[in-house]
Amino acid sequence: MPASWVLHLNEYSSFLKASPRAVQVNTAPEVDVWEILQKAPPSEYEKIAFQYGITDLRGMLKRLKKMKKEEKKSEAFLKKLDPAYQVEKGHKIKLSIEVANPDAEVKWLKNGQEIHPSGRYIFESIGNKRLLTINHCSLADDAAYTCMIGDEKCFTELFVKEPPILIVRNLEDQMVMKGERVEFECEVSEEGAPVKWEKDGVELTREEAFKYRFKKDGTKHVLIINEATKEDCGHYTVKTNGGESMAELLVQEKQLEVYQSIADLTVKAKEEAVFKCEVSDEAVKGVWYKNGVEVKPDARTHITHVGRIHKLAIDDVKPEDEGDYTFVPEGYAFNLSAKLNFLEVKIDYVPRQDPPKIHLDCVGHTAESTIVVVAGNKLRLDVPITGDPAPTVVWTKSEKGRSRQPRSDQPADVEFNAQLMKDGEVIADADGRVHVESTKGHCIFTIEGTERQDEGVYSVIVRNPAGEDTADITVKVVDVPDPPQAPKVLSVGEDSCVVTWEPPLFDGGQPVQGYVIERKKKKSYRWMRLNYDVYKETTYEARRMIEGVEYEMRVYAVNAIGMSCHSPASQPFVPIAPTSEPTGLSVDDISDTSISLKWRAPERMGSTPFNGYGIEYCKEGSDEWIPAMEGLTDRNSAIIRDLPTGERMQFRVRAYNQAGPSEPASLAQAVTIQEIMQRPKIWLPRNLRQTLVKKVGETINLVIPFQGKPRPKVTWTKDGEPLDPKQVSIRNSETDSILFIRTSKHQDSGVYEVQVQIENVEDKATVTIKIVDLPGPPLDLKIMDVWGFNVALEWKPPKNNGNCDITGYTIQKADKKTMEWFNVFEHYRRTNCVASDLIMGNEYIFRVYAANMVGLSTEPCFSKDSAYIQKTGIDYKPPVYKEHNFLEAPKFTHPLVSRSVIAGYNATLSCSVRGIPKPKVIWYKNKVDISQEAKYRMFSKQGVLTLEIRKPCPFDGGVYTCKAINESGEDAVECKLEVRSPL
Repeated sequence: MPASWVLHLNEYSSFLKASPRAVQVNTAPEVDVWEILQKAPPSEYEKIAFQYGITDLRGMLKRLKKMKKEEKKSEAFLKKLDPAYQVEKGHKIKLSIEVANPDAEVKWLKNGQEIHPSGRYIFESIGNKRLLTINHCSLADDAAYTCMIGDEKCFTELFVKEPPILIVRNLEDQMVMKGERVEFECEVSEEGAPVKWEKDGVELTREEAFKYRFKKDGTKHVLIINEATKEDCGHYTVKTNGGESMAELLVQEKQLEVYQSIADLTVKAKEEAVFKCEVSDEAVKGVWYKNGVEVKPDARTHITHVGRIHKLAIDDVKPEDEGDYTFVPEGYAFNLSAKLNFLEVKIDYVPRQDPPKIHLDCVGHTAESTIVVVAGNKLRLDVPITGDPAPTVVWTKSEKGRSRQPRSDQPADVEFNAQLMKDGEVIADADGRVHVESTKGHCIFTIEGTERQDEGVYSVIVRNPAGEDTADITVKVVDVPDPPQAPKVLSVGEDSCVVTWEPPLFDGGQPVQGYVIERKKKKSYRWMRLNYDVYKETTYEARRMIEGVEYEMRVYAVNAIGMSCHSPASQPFVPIAPTSEPTGLSVDDISDTSISLKWRAPERMGSTPFNGYGIEYCKEGSDEWIPAMEGLTDRNSAIIRDLPTGERMQFRVRAYNQAGPSEPASLAQAVTIQEIMQRPKIWLPRNLRQTLVKKVGETINLVIPFQGKPRPKVTWTKDGEPLDPKQVSIRNSETDSILFIRTSKHQDSGVYEVQVQIENVEDKATVTIKIVDLPGPPLDLKIMDVWGFNVALEWKPPKNNGNCDITGYTIQKADKKTMEWFNVFEHYRRTNCVASDLIMGNEYIFRVYAANMVGLSTEPCFSKDSAYIQKTGIDYKPPVYKEHNFLEAPKFTHPLVSRSVIAGYNATLSCSVRGIPKPKVIWYKNKVDISQEAKYRMFSKQGVLTLEIRKPCPFDGGVYTCKAINESGEDAVECKLEVRSPL
């Protein structure tokens, strides 16, 4: 093994810690990964691991590190085992050697244990060759193998690579109502394979089992959310080591839709009035009101609720039943209202020869009035008529706008005889939908399950010998609209698309109020609704799609009656986005008629296949961009030829994928097409490659030699900003550039960059200059303690360190009598010290100097106080300590935790409290003291408080509070307990 491998193993361990997981990639079994690693530098290890599917890179490096650096030449082996082998799990592999003696016997060992021939291990001897074949390799075969001939050995490592776990059935997008159960299900390629679930990029763990449940059944993996909330909306991802699948969850508040509203009624005495409505949820209950007062069932009033239909029936209608009736669904902020009109028909005495009369005004209609009926509902026309003798009734129907031509041969005088005619012809009641009934004083015309063709003008004609009367009733049948045309996708983005569609050909007789849009993945069967409020436009932008996944769209039209059938699905489309612009575009070389450009790949490539790069150019000042070559190139460099000499040109590069071109990457300035005789190059002196340190006030003179023809343009900057000509002088020649500072200052410190440039070809170099000075004085010198002949001192570092590190401190002392200063410490590194061997009876003051590489600070820091070294024999006065107050108010150190338990099994709630004296503990349920109830047991041990609930039932759920009280105060904690019925 090469020495460079061993030298870099320790350096590479940082990568192993950062990337502990193995990477698995499909790899051809004949590739010798060990040989590639031998030839590659350590910086390429990660790339090779990804490319060739090294499954345990950490283990491989550790095991290879133990192998010998150099193999000695062997007398027994002509050819030894390769340093390492790799095989996929389930495949077979052959380990081969060549021996010098054809009759030599070899032994094979695995991790030091001898291998014996079997169905899995096959030994072969062919001339000088010895083969070990391992069939159906498993992870147990990932080991170190040894071949022995006498005392000589050769070693190898076998690495078994697991195939990646693939997702064979992807997750499906789901849309549920709040409180419903959600199941995300996928299927992987191998039973028992581990998977990882994430929500919006955050891993879901077993600790969240109360919220999420993870189910595994063979190759199926299921994520279960028991009761979905709005917070559960987002993108859910399942990941394996071979791929991932993402799906979106939308959770919506429950909305109640009204399929059929209640309608106004006009009834006569003794008849029955029935109000009926239909809503979308069978479980919704409701209350009926009359003039704002709740209606109660009685002998004449019946309230029923069957499925989605709610009915209020009133038998034997009386005048006092007239009023406004309202139905209010429970839990929803809207109502349905209708009016009950009581019709009292007064028939005065008329002579026998009374001409017939149609009384439409009695039922709230007038001549030429219009009745609107919803398709599928019953049409009932109840027309009061009078006349003596009893008139004959004929019904006719004509289409809208078509004149009515009644027949001349009307039926004979039969009491309330009724016929139905259309355009002068009697309608046959073939399908049984049309009925005409005659009663005394009334003629009732009924159509069961109205359809669109039932719309028109219905005429009723009554005749008797005294005359005739005619009335027209216009019937309009309204329905849901026809489905819109198939939507068309106008454009797509990274996670969005814009679709448009044509309105429906027939609006159902009511204006179209808007549209509902749905989408689904092409390979899925589940459609997801994108809008819950009706969308009024015919162009919609759908978002939150997954890039690279194929989708379809469809649309519903909505009017006052309801929602149409869905439109045909759109053509499948894939949300994609162009790549980001190429990076690092620069000029590599230039001549009189050509230029060489180079660049780096875009930072974001997108999910679709990459097509290549397109290069364009134009003359400076022009907007006409010309392609530099036919088609696209997949290389990161290009040579553009046949350019006009001396012309200034602009160049740009775009990256192309299925979504189109990216934003262009352009050169910062135009390039003159002319040959550069000598490329610009800076020759930075060796002494300037390190930080240049100068003292304040010294002169700085930097000479930077360079080359380049024609003469390059030289530019200096400091920390990215132009130089100040008042402080810095620059002199340039054809071969060098000089930077001169006569008197250096602190602000002259920084990074200086010099750049030489010929057209777009440039070279740069940096010089770091540090200007240093004497430090300032230390701060806040204090005498911390005095004992015996010792004084403890402490201070803080100076604010100004002179732009370099403080190397130490000089501490001095002086007797106040003589004020002569003597050194206590020199080059002292810490910011505290003890001055010893002081003279008894003297009073001392102290000062400290800071030192750096330039020297000592000009000013010291003096101690504010002095230290007096007392004489022996002085009485010691012990310090007086205030008695400590050990009382402490109660405080909970561990709170109660909300729990969910199963009914019938004992449950406990625990917390911990501290306090002096020991606090009194009281337990509450829903703020009611439960200390004396037999169902509960309370324990207290070493401050740990426990409440035991014996065999709880659902009524034991609620808010439990624990309160601790002593003379210093009180504290309380609470939690919620949920008791679930056993499944």
